[in-house]
Amino acid sequence: MPARLVVATGNPGKLRELEGLLAGSGLELTAFDPAVPETADTYEGNAAIKAEATAAATGLPALGDDSGLELAALDGFPGLHSARIAPTQPERERLLLARLAGVPRPWCARFVCVLALAIPGRPTRTYAGYREGEVVERRGVGGFGYDPVFLVPELGRTFAELDPAEKDRWSHRAAATAALVDSGALTEL
Repeated sequence: MPARLVVATGNPGKLRELEGLLAGSGLELTAFDPAVPETADTYEGNAAIKAEATAAATGLPALGDDSGLELAALDGFPGLHSARIAPTQPERERLLLARLAGVPRPWCARFVCVLALAIPGRPTRTYAGYREGEVVERRGVGGFGYDPVFLVPELGRTFAELDPAEKDRWSHRAAATAALVDSGALTEL
């Protein structure tokens, strides 16, 4: 019987990505939205809040994720607040591009992802991943969140223009998942 890992998310895109990234691990992933306020001032703190709330509610090992898009020209904005700067993703993108109006290009950016693994009765551990790139006008139809405006310079395409398997080779979430897998922590489940 496969070990169960509950992903602390209400975002089906994140769940799909993590299922793809952990395919072949022998884990059965399910989602649970802990609906807790993200009150920490770090990605690590917010990921841990979600993972620990989910582990407490389900009694199972849980994986929390906090991620954000940081723009150098905007002193890291939107960063921790990437999903909360406006009510909808199209509004978030419009706000971001409006703030960049008049700023010389390229609009250097990075995606950050921190995963927190909470196993009941053990200390929570975190794993980080990063992806450097640029923000551009919306391109592509795949992915979710800021994927249509995040360009991978080496590929000349946005995350939304990549198929899921290709995005899994380049993404910040893939880097964080690789750090988690490489740590050996999943063997404890």
